[in-house]
Amino acid sequence: MTDTEFDIASWRAVEVGKPMVRAEGRVKTKELAPTDVVVEVAGCGVCHTDLGFLYDGVRTGKPMPLTLGHEIAGRVVWAGDAHQGMRDKAVVIPAVIPCGECSLCRAGRGSICRKQVFLGSDLDGGFATHVVAPGRGLCVVDEARLASSGLVLSELSVLADAISTPFQAIQRAGLGRGDLAIFVGAGGVGGFGVQIAKALGADVIAIDVSADKLARAEQYGASLTILSKDVDAGDVRKRVQAAVKERGWSPYSWKIFETSGHPAGQLLAFTLLTFGATLSVVGYTLDKVTVRLSNLMAFDATAQGNWGCLPEHYPAALDLILDGRISVRPLVERRPLDSINETFEALHHGGLAKRPILEPVSR
Repeated sequence: MTDTEFDIASWRAVEVGKPMVRAEGRVKTKELAPTDVVVEVAGCGVCHTDLGFLYDGVRTGKPMPLTLGHEIAGRVVWAGDAHQGMRDKAVVIPAVIPCGECSLCRAGRGSICRKQVFLGSDLDGGFATHVVAPGRGLCVVDEARLASSGLVLSELSVLADAISTPFQAIQRAGLGRGDLAIFVGAGGVGGFGVQIAKALGADVIAIDVSADKLARAEQYGASLTILSKDVDAGDVRKRVQAAVKERGWSPYSWKIFETSGHPAGQLLAFTLLTFGATLSVVGYTLDKVTVRLSNLMAFDATAQGNWGCLPEHYPAALDLILDGRISVRPLVERRPLDSINETFEALHHGGLAKRPILEPVSR
């Protein structure tokens, strides 16, 4: 196979709390593994996990300097011998890529594979013109369907986390038609979770401290929204119970998704437990929360975490997007990659209403 070299421009996090810097580099494919691919980045979404790495000192797998970014869509421009069939394919790269061979992977628990690769943490990520990634598990995009959907490839980058993560959480919780899904936090992940749950036939309650986020959640599938700002968790629970009774929904077996990544949201989600409920913790915070763990016993309820999404779930989630059952374009904002520092600052301070997608080339 012909050796190829790619010039790569990227924005690298050098130090916690400091602006990222532009860097130039070169990838020599003769130095890559036969299981690697090189993807020309169409777009990379900015996630709150990226903010945690840059501002809060959340530890990355590979020490800084590091190119962040794990919501990546693009085109395979080089593939090692193991993945030659992927050449020229439009793809979404899973944020978390398990090895596929260890005992955890064989048991269907690839999300916690100890050899997994998390781009933008374990390896340089997608805030760049190109990214080197394992070829395993890439989600191939049918470009004819993409064109028919009216979307562009960069907009699919949010599938890699903001959509696939709640999709897996919803699948693992066993959500089905007629169930009640409650999302505590209606931002990027929670907002897409609302859409997924609605598409699967559930009744959906969205809870948030932001009236604007709740208005979007109502527009895209929430049957009921509750503004929780300055409201006691117990009072929110009473409002949920009253609504459930009024609408004839089941008072049991609720599927509760904590998608705020905030300690107050996590406490509220736990407070909403009822008989047979399932609590899925999707959001992340470094802060601790004090709860009465015996509620799980008393309600015979289940609490589970959710880390990323297995690559095998991506095609089904992508189908929901391309079929128009999940709206993406109204909820994202495409920006040039060289606006990365301004974009991070704006998102860090709550100044962006939509999830930003950074594109390394002019459109």
